[in-house]
Amino acid sequence: MSYRFSFFFFTFLLLNSSTTSNAIQNPIKTVVVLVMENRSFDHILGWMKKLNPNIDGVTGSEFNLLSADDPNSIRFMFKDTAEYVDPNPGHRFDAIKEQIFGSQTAYVDPAPMSGFVQQAHSIDNSNKLAEHVMSGFTPDKVAVYKTLISEFALFDRWFSSVPTSTQPNRLYVHSATSHGATNNAALHLVKGYPQRTIFDNLHEAGLKFGIYFQNAPTTLFYRSLRKLKYLSTFHQYHLSFKRDAKKGKLPNYVVIEPSYFDTKILPGNDDHPSHDVYRGQMLVKEVYETLRASPQWNQTLFLITYDEHGGFYDHVPTPLRGIPSPDGIQSSENFNFDRLGVRVPTIAISPWIEKGTPLHVNEKLRNCYGDAVVHGAKGPTSTSEYEHSSIPATVKKIFNLPNFLNKRDEWAGTFEGIFQTRNEPRTDCPWNLPSPVKIRKTEADEEASLSEFQQELIQLGAVLKGDHVLTSYPHTIGNDMNVKQGKEYLEDSVKRFFEAGHFAKKMEVSEEHIVQMKPSLTSRPSKSSIRNA
Repeated sequence: MSYRFSFFFFTFLLLNSSTTSNAIQNPIKTVVVLVMENRSFDHILGWMKKLNPNIDGVTGSEFNLLSADDPNSIRFMFKDTAEYVDPNPGHRFDAIKEQIFGSQTAYVDPAPMSGFVQQAHSIDNSNKLAEHVMSGFTPDKVAVYKTLISEFALFDRWFSSVPTSTQPNRLYVHSATSHGATNNAALHLVKGYPQRTIFDNLHEAGLKFGIYFQNAPTTLFYRSLRKLKYLSTFHQYHLSFKRDAKKGKLPNYVVIEPSYFDTKILPGNDDHPSHDVYRGQMLVKEVYETLRASPQWNQTLFLITYDEHGGFYDHVPTPLRGIPSPDGIQSSENFNFDRLGVRVPTIAISPWIEKGTPLHVNEKLRNCYGDAVVHGAKGPTSTSEYEHSSIPATVKKIFNLPNFLNKRDEWAGTFEGIFQTRNEPRTDCPWNLPSPVKIRKTEADEEASLSEFQQELIQLGAVLKGDHVLTSYPHTIGNDMNVKQGKEYLEDSVKRFFEAGHFAKKMEVSEEHIVQMKPSLTSRPSKSSIRNA
């Protein structure tokens, strides 16, 4: 009797292990994150629904009224006519509230997403901008994404972390909080945002990270990233990324920073209006093909997302309930960080992700895997969603880090399950992606005024260079610069900051210290002021 029981129990273990242990639990050793700028899901990917009905995209029946509360006002239908966009749609905190609720004072649950046209009309009464915000790209105009979506995983319910502009959302990507910011706060910028980041957790766990930047690393908005101990983690993208990937020396966590300034020699490739989406497609193509050719490919996860929607229409209501404040800090508008922003495009790429189409079904186990689309999060709570805090939350799981950063990433949905269904990496992933089509017909306008985000970067440059002690900071510094001048100023600031840091390290200054420049000494980094963190 005992022999028969033992045999049965041993057989059960074999059968059970064959169904649950065939997938490698943690095949990812390198996570690469690319955050693009200011486009909504429907604007970039909504019309992909034509190719895959399972995507929560658009059908052409979506609309906004010119006056959100007047059913008799002009109706603007969502079209597939997206082209080059200039000027930039509204995307500050109050503007987004109007876009979501149809008014800057109303609150409706679920969010009607009814004020995009109305808000655009307040900027441009010709309604040309309104037509732009109510249009999306045909799949062939974003051909790089078209291929990636068919090959890998598309998230169609990933939201920006906070209903406001660029920088607060970028802060969430690596720290799951903006430390109370819903706009650019000059005081925080001078000191650096003080919250703990995923970089700190990785460093303490003995893991490596690297930031590959073009104009400037926006990660220097975090105070801790300015410490001397992290100086060697910053790399010029054009000099280092392909080289490190080819040698198999990419670190565990890689941040790719696009070009944020649009010039003739180096066009902006971050997708921020008025930059050409073609350039952003070329950047994504380059990063993917570099990773695909790397000896690290079979251990890599490449994630593409957008910081926020940039004022462009999206039909999916932004979540309003059950979102925890990361740290209990209120914004200057008394916002409690208890609702998310508008939905944004997000794509996950790895040879461990099942090919996007068709939907594979294991008939024996009745388990579905490899759907082209990742819908809403399945936890850890009943209200959890995919948003930018999902990145540090998932990185924590991938690398088995001991702690969350705060209440937000503890709540956010994680997506490690999409690359835990296989027992070996795919070998059919494309080596090359299609060449996209140019959309803008003219050259970059180097004489254009700086965007709000570019002005924030100039203010960061002023801090790095020491010009923040001048009376012109932050009210007028950069106001008289055009795009070309702003780019030159910022890149010079970053160069001098790193020169000063390397000099300080040669002087054996503590690695916990931060270099703080003085404006009269910026040409002589050897005289820089080194202060405690």
